[in-house]
Formats: sequence, structure tokens, C-alpha cells
Amino acid sequence: RNKMDQIFNLSTWKLQNPDLLQQLALLAYLDKPTENAEMLKTITGIRVAAELYDRVSSQSTIEAYQTEFYMAIADFVKKHPNSGEAALKKELEKQVAIFAQKVDKL
Repeated sequence: RNKMDQIFNLSTWKLQNPDLLQQLALLAYLDKPTENAEMLKTITGIRVAAELYDRVSSQSTIEAYQTEFYMAIADFVKKHPNSGEAALKKELEKQVAIFAQKVDKL
């Protein structure tokens, strides 16, 4: 595909909820700056605060570790479908310990 097709590919222009809210506030501000400046300022401030919190709290890293935990359990069950309750319990304990170690290192 050529560059223009890539630029105007609508699937790459999709906005997540925070992006959409900020863009709506920006459009409102551009239409009536004096009436909508506070709304744009508030939404932008909320987005910046949320991003800073996420970075300081390592929330996205913890969520990635949770996903790894779930995937490891699913992989174990897939590879050992008839393992029994004791083996599953042992694997769960192992994965919980791995998760806890990773979180403790943050």
C-alpha cells in the first residue's frame, strides 16, 4: 500500500476513550475558546495525572505480570490436562511465588 492509503486507513485512527474525550474538548475549545478552555484544561489535567500515577505506581507493570501469571497457568493446564488437583495446586503456588517476587522487585 502506498503512504496515502496508510495515512487515511480509518482503522489506525481509532481513539481510546481518554483520547476521544480530549479531542472533543479540544474541538469545543477551538469553536468557543472562552467557554470551553476550562473543560479542555480539566480533561488534559486528568489524563496527565492518570499517566503519572500509572508510571509512579507501576500499575501497568503489575498488570503485565498478572497477564503472565494467567498465561502460565493456562499453559500448564493445556500441557497437562489430566494433571490432577495436587499438581495444579503446586503449579499455582509456584506461579504465585514468581508473581510475588516480580512485584517485590518494583
